[in-house]
Amino acid sequence: MLPEGLDQQPVSHIARHISLMGFNCVRLTWATYMFTRHSNLTVAESFTDNSLHHAMSGIAKKNPQLLGLTVVEAQRAVIEELGRHGVMSVLDNHVGKPMWCCGSDDGNGFWGDKYFQPKEWLKGLDIVATIYKDIPMPIVLREPSDASKQAKVIGISLHNELRGPLQNQSVWYENVEKGAKTIHRANPNLLLIISGLSYDLDFTFLKQKPLNLLNMRNKIVYEIHRYAFTEGQSNLFLNQPLNKVCDTIKEEIMNKSGFLLKGKNAAPLFVSEFGGDQRGTNQADNMFMGCFLSFLAELDLDWAVWALQGSYYTREGVPGMEEMYGMFNYPWNSLRSPEYHAKLQLIQQKLQDPKSKRPTYHLLFHPQSGKCLSSAANNNVVYASDCIGASRWSHDGDGMPIRLTGTSLCLTASRDGLPVTLSTDCNEQSIWKFASNYQLSNIDHENGKELCLDFDTYYSSSRVLVRKCVGLDGKNIDNPQTQWFKFVSSNV
Repeated sequence: MLPEGLDQQPVSHIARHISLMGFNCVRLTWATYMFTRHSNLTVAESFTDNSLHHAMSGIAKKNPQLLGLTVVEAQRAVIEELGRHGVMSVLDNHVGKPMWCCGSDDGNGFWGDKYFQPKEWLKGLDIVATIYKDIPMPIVLREPSDASKQAKVIGISLHNELRGPLQNQSVWYENVEKGAKTIHRANPNLLLIISGLSYDLDFTFLKQKPLNLLNMRNKIVYEIHRYAFTEGQSNLFLNQPLNKVCDTIKEEIMNKSGFLLKGKNAAPLFVSEFGGDQRGTNQADNMFMGCFLSFLAELDLDWAVWALQGSYYTREGVPGMEEMYGMFNYPWNSLRSPEYHAKLQLIQQKLQDPKSKRPTYHLLFHPQSGKCLSSAANNNVVYASDCIGASRWSHDGDGMPIRLTGTSLCLTASRDGLPVTLSTDCNEQSIWKFASNYQLSNIDHENGKELCLDFDTYYSSSRVLVRKCVGLDGKNIDNPQTQWFKFVSSNV
């Protein structure tokens, strides 16, 4: 019942590193029983009761001021420290009983389950919303440097990953409306973050019957989760043509939840969990990340990556378990994978502002690496670089040049295996089309080959080439992600 990592590093160090990573918000999980049954339990008592003596020894060294606090007071101390570093908090009602989540039969999945009784759940929501009523509500901005130093709790998620055999739409409507009204009545400043069915995947029922929360419309946010393993889809990434798999998954997301972004009852969509094994050894995770990053960048969705923690006090009965999906390493003192972190750079930025009066421009984003296409106009070199300050491009559709904005230069192909360059001669070697939803191609008329933009860090740390296009026939399962480039719109 204590945020992880406080046996490894001082809370101030963790909060500072979160901000330095470029994150402006933390999704803090909490259990209903922590507030309804254990609110007077001290941190020391909680760790002693669970025989976590080694972890408690670490807390005594790194954060001794927390041991005598109740678990509720300690949570607030962490949130206040995050706020001092300009990091906001979303409080996620993860479970009823404090335990690892999430199984379809773990008693925490749906209203009526053993540890998820509606009355006690509503009581917990009311307590938490009330406790943080005195926390100032910041203006929510994407860039960490702009986040208010008073930024603290901005929203409460009603419950994580609704699931299991008791799932029922009418029960969902009844309790979501009760939960939202309970939070709003106790603390009208908070965003109301709402989960769908089937592990935060499915909102299709809202197409026929919207929520009856019209007086809270400007506070409602819907949340979804996605991983390579979602709905048992890991094998698709390994055994099916990747262009087709990614198209299928994006279509599924838009059908089940993405439709909420448009229409009469439009509302924000928050991807409150996604991630993968940061060791890079899980091929399905690696392929999923490129696909999903292109989706997040294209729609400029807000998100939370699972997970921050490098290790746990205990997980599923194992003390000190390491989290391979975690941004921190085991001792919480550095990034687990700087390469993984770098892939998030573009989507950490605000890309689209509906109030902006600036003209829209486009970045050419390479999802596999997280880099963007840039140029050195003085020598016509094109290379992959950080997306911050990357070059801006325009393309008016198939059969048209890709132009470097503000110049007369065009992106120009040569022969298979050679770098692309910039040229003022915007002839047939500068004509590009979408060979797939992810690949841009040019025809090598000398050899009759269709060549695609290609950036592969195995061959070069920055040079972008053209190579024979991969995976366009819908049958080949070779990985085409070195050739994936997406035009990402921005007006900020």
